Amino acid sequence: QVQLAESGGGLVQSGGSLRLSCAASGSTLRFKSMGWYRQVPGKEREFVATIDSDDSTNYASSVKGRFTISRDNAKTNAVYLQMDSLKPEDTAVYYCHGIRILTSTNYWGRGTQVTVSS
Repeated sequence: QVQLAESGGGLVQSGGSLRLSCAASGSTLRFKSMGWYRQVPGKEREFVATIDSDDSTNYASSVKGRFTISRDNAKTNAVYLQMDSLKPEDTAVYYCHGIRILTSTNYWGRGTQVTVSS
């Protein structure tokens, strides 16, 4: 069974940095796209960033220039999110997402809390 597991969340002051990690387990098949989404209570989950198998990236306008997504295909589908210049409005639960190659099945992690204090 394929599972995604996030790590690296926590509490940081405004202007600080955090690095989120996500590792896939349970399959040797690769993901054609991996990314990060976030959600705050009472709101829908929103897109943050994605990276495709050719390393092309996309970012939400709210994080562009501050967040950097990367992946390590040698480590069985690991994806990272470097978050710099964090703002209180970045506070949310961050979820890892992957679309599996061949089957196009979507997978989600359980989420990791990021809290930015002002």
